[in-house]
Amino acid sequence: MKLIGLTGGIGAGKSTVSNALRERGAVIVDADAITKELQQPGTEVFAKMLAELGDGILAADGTLDRQGLAEIVFNDKEKLTALQMIVWPAVGLETAARIQANADTDSVVVLDIPMLTVKGRYGMAGILVVDTPVETAVARLVEHRAMPEDDARARIANQPSRDERKALADFVVDNGGTPADLEPQLDAAWAWIQTLPDWTPESAPDVTEAS
Repeated sequence: MKLIGLTGGIGAGKSTVSNALRERGAVIVDADAITKELQQPGTEVFAKMLAELGDGILAADGTLDRQGLAEIVFNDKEKLTALQMIVWPAVGLETAARIQANADTDSVVVLDIPMLTVKGRYGMAGILVVDTPVETAVARLVEHRAMPEDDARARIANQPSRDERKALADFVVDNGGTPADLEPQLDAAWAWIQTLPDWTPESAPDVTEAS
């Protein structure tokens, strides 16, 4: 198994790159999807979030109101940190289990982690960063997700900067252009992945720390 990290800011087009890698045969372990699974009513994570952040995070049907949650935490750094300390350890453990499930295969496993900030997380052999100018990302969020511009900018501001992400990168995909511009970069990224060393259990550090 080869294990890489995939990250990029909101609106950068990381999902487009993730889907393209899946089409090339990769197994995608999506941290956002895992997070949503762990935040369902009845889970320990959901109960801790409710105790920490209050009823304002609840939708009318008793599930998590993600927009309401975003409005709370993206305007309050202390609450954002509290949320991260509840969610990240649980996501780390589940992610590690999904990696282990592929350990004895020939798969390329891609960890899709929006808030990746540490090299070597989970024993990754390399990090692929999807980079997009902030203004392009804002325009995409407004157009494709109908997100208010102020909300889009607040979310971007609460994530690692472009420079911070690129400092982690072993391979950068520039997704500020057209789909035609992106395709040859995806081919190059896939070729790069094949050159990386295989994953071993000894290469994986503690996964319960913040990503």
